[in-house]
Amino acid sequence: MPQKFCQSCGMPLTEDVLGTKADGTKNEDYCQYCFKDGAFTTDCTMEEMVEMCAQFVGEFNKHTGQHLSMEEYKEGLRQFYPTLKRWQNPTNELSDSELT
Repeated sequence: MPQKFCQSCGMPLTEDVLGTKADGTKNEDYCQYCFKDGAFTTDCTMEEMVEMCAQFVGEFNKHTGQHLSMEEYKEGLRQFYPTLKRWQNPTNELSDSELT
C-alpha cells in the first residue's frame, strides 16, 4: 500500500495522526495538526506552511538518513506542496466530504 501524506503539510499519514471532520470522524486527507473538527487549524499561505514545517528538517533528516540544509529542505517543500490538495485550490475551499 502506498504511503499517504497530509494534503496540507506533507507529513506521512498514519491512523494515529489523522485529522477529524466536523462530525468527529477521521479525515483521511489531513493530519491532526493541519485539520481538526472540519476546518484547517491555521489560515496560512503555502509559503507560510513551508516556513512552519521547515523547523522539522532535523527530524526529516533523521528518519530518511539525508543531510539536507534548511534551505534545501524548504526548496523541496516548495516543489512538493503544489502537488498537495490544499495548495492546488487557490481559495482553500473544502469539499463537502472533507467537512463532514
